[in-house]
Amino acid sequence: MTTQRVLIVLGVALLAVGLLWPWIGKLGLGRLPGDITFRRDNFSFYFPITTCIVLSALATLIFWLFRK
Repeated sequence: MTTQRVLIVLGVALLAVGLLWPWIGKLGLGRLPGDITFRRDNFSFYFPITTCIVLSALATLIFWLFRK
């Protein structure tokens, strides 16, 4: 696959995720058990480690299926 096609596919995928974001947010992504949240008086830190692992596994599965 050429570089241009890869960029077009990534752009379309980002557009689709952006348009579907209201429904994706209802799935609970970003609020899974294991996501790290620190809140102090004037500071909050959020690191969605579990969400990253789930999305990485999903992307790996999708890329593996497309290679077959």
